Amino acid sequence: MEYSTYIDAARDSGRLRIQTLIRLRVLAIIGQSVTVLGVAYGLGFDVPVAACFALIALLAVFNVVLRVCYTTTHRLEPATSTLILSLDTLQLAGLLYMTGGLDNPFSLLICVPVIIASASLPVRYIVIVGCVAAAAVTVIAFYHWPLPWHEGAVFKFPPVLLVGSWIAIVSTSAFAAFYAYRVSAEGQELAQALAATEFALQREQHLSALDGLAAAAAHELGSPLATITIIAREMEKALGGDERYGEDVHLLKSQSERCRDIIRRLTTLSSSGEAHLRNLPLTSLIEEVIAPHREFGVEIQVEHSFDDGGEPVGRRNAGIVHGLGNLVENAVDFAGSVVRVETRSDKNRVRVTITDDGPGFTPEVLTRIGDPYVTRRSRNANSSAGGMGLGLFIAKTLLERSGATLAFSNAAGGGAQVTITWPRKAMVADAEV
Repeated sequence: MEYSTYIDAARDSGRLRIQTLIRLRVLAIIGQSVTVLGVAYGLGFDVPVAACFALIALLAVFNVVLRVCYTTTHRLEPATSTLILSLDTLQLAGLLYMTGGLDNPFSLLICVPVIIASASLPVRYIVIVGCVAAAAVTVIAFYHWPLPWHEGAVFKFPPVLLVGSWIAIVSTSAFAAFYAYRVSAEGQELAQALAATEFALQREQHLSALDGLAAAAAHELGSPLATITIIAREMEKALGGDERYGEDVHLLKSQSERCRDIIRRLTTLSSSGEAHLRNLPLTSLIEEVIAPHREFGVEIQVEHSFDDGGEPVGRRNAGIVHGLGNLVENAVDFAGSVVRVETRSDKNRVRVTITDDGPGFTPEVLTRIGDPYVTRRSRNANSSAGGMGLGLFIAKTLLERSGATLAFSNAAGGGAQVTITWPRKAMVADAEV
């Protein structure tokens, strides 16, 4: 699966699903019907039941149309969702118009479509639904039928309370909409960042799997290629001096030797070709992580210290390799001249500390470090590093999945410092004997 597919799936998860909208409308229809009947026949107030149920029936018919036109799993386009929510707002405003306007205590429910829009739509569409709601509230504040009340009595809402109700509804809509939008936006950012993490891990696992495929291919091709080589040598002895076939025989032998060299290299490069190579000592793991970053003009100093229990040996974990690789890459990108990688272990813990001599983390970044789409820190003037702010998030997510805890800080002598700590058993639990 391509990375764009992961992101598209995460982005689509923020659209309003038709099944969700239909269920919300069913609840609204039931709630409106029970309220009208309860007020009219339970409390005995003079409610225009026929007119109210005409609007409720209109909402029910529209709901049936949506159910027929779309599948239950369909996710609506923002423009379509905006139209539907705006119509819902107007339908509710019509009910309020016939039952007292803002004098009706249920008038606060006109905030609901705005909140739903804020949780699922882009800002410009939220503004449209909000403006429709504000306009509707303003109209029914001045123009509405009397509030259903006891027969022979007229309930008159004081003007100051009417203004207060208008302000309360509009401010509640705005506050709730802003909160719902921020929560939804952060959730979508997190979903997209997690999609990027899954893609990075899957890619690393695919690369690891290629090592095993290379070893398997080398093993399977070895026997037939050995037979071809023997036959080529025999043919060379018999036909090597023949002008008609000698050149072709020499070419066949040279190409078979070339194939043997290729297979030999595949076997040598494969880290999964032998079972015992699937287990990596910590020193080998660190070397595998830092090797791709040694050619960028930054010195990488490595120091190992192993106390009780000796050097940890664990199963090669694609998530750990990729996560540590991201952290080392960040350190190299922002370092002045030196990156230090220190490992420590005892019978309880394994710790890796990555420190650079760059400008360090800014105070603002330290408060949000590891969140998606947060750029790492201020760059060195000579650095060309860039990105979406996902590197640290991906590294943190992958390493935490392996049982690690991460601490980000600025080193005493300057520069950024990341400390990764595992329980020792988490590093060696998957090791093969």
